[in-house]
Amino acid sequence: MKKHNIRIVGGVYRRTPIPVINAPGLRPTPDRIRETLYNWIGYFWGNDFQNKNVLDLFAGTGALGFEAASRGAAHVQMVEASPQAVSALRALRTKLKAGNVRVFPGDALHVLDRTANPFDLILLDPPFGQNWLERIWSRLPAVLAENGLVYVEAESPIVPPPSFETLREGRAGQVHYALLTIAAPHDNKSQAELH
Repeated sequence: MKKHNIRIVGGVYRRTPIPVINAPGLRPTPDRIRETLYNWIGYFWGNDFQNKNVLDLFAGTGALGFEAASRGAAHVQMVEASPQAVSALRALRTKLKAGNVRVFPGDALHVLDRTANPFDLILLDPPFGQNWLERIWSRLPAVLAENGLVYVEAESPIVPPPSFETLREGRAGQVHYALLTIAAPHDNKSQAELH
């Protein structure tokens, strides 16, 4: 099927086909959206992906995470619950010789609760219709590096909690997507202390 023909769109692995297995809820991010996303990230990072740690929390095909690896991210942690998808991710990692990619089979919430290292970019493309975002929002600040970015894909307009600021957003068909960061705190108290 045509929609299952996706590729890495940028970086050293550019044009590499990404196999799409037939698994429930698997919905690869289209090439065009990934290209837009990484243009946004490149803008905020000055196209410098070195020394960046990336968490792809619902990896699926790995399309989002492999784009970061392709652009030179220091470390990409992929998390995926489906054993079939985990096997496909590991096979593609081996084929690409992508030493900066690690594939972790497991539950997204479990990983968030146990992760100590902060990430510069967290990729959230959870299965639709399962209220994943509501369960994840409160856990993100603890694992997001200072000035870190969060990419979200959802089936309806993305309304993050007030603690987040939307930097960019778009829509393609039924898919809504946005790039977020932690909102800057309102520093009224320290201003008052100066007087």
